[in-house]
Amino acid sequence: MEKSYIFEYLDENDFRKRERSVRKYNMLAYKKLTFDYYPKIRSGQFLGEKVAEDVQAKTESYELKLPTDALFAKVHGVIKVHYTVYLDKKVILLTNITPEGILDEGHRAELSTYKGVMISKSNPEKDIFKINLLNHLTK
Repeated sequence: MEKSYIFEYLDENDFRKRERSVRKYNMLAYKKLTFDYYPKIRSGQFLGEKVAEDVQAKTESYELKLPTDALFAKVHGVIKVHYTVYLDKKVILLTNITPEGILDEGHRAELSTYKGVMISKSNPEKDIFKINLLNHLTK
């Protein structure tokens, strides 16, 4: 049996906070990440878009898009998991989950929603304007 890869974290506390925010506000994305994507990545099937490769250091960097509601993606951005694979060491370094702002805010305090989309506490007027504009454009 081929040796599987080991997960390590650039900053485990920040990564876990954002992961919990994804679980809280987008359960589908969290379930896909935990039960589908992580096992495949750990087994050596690297998912997502390769964004960088260093032949000398034998590393590859990836961005994995998680299932995101279309309106949420237009207002806040697509939820992505960033990771780097160290091929010679059999290590996967989980670096970040983006968009950072809304996920960090969602971890600190309960966020309200407007028409089914999370609203940030730092800029609620801007988010409501975007949602209303997008809804108006789709009519």
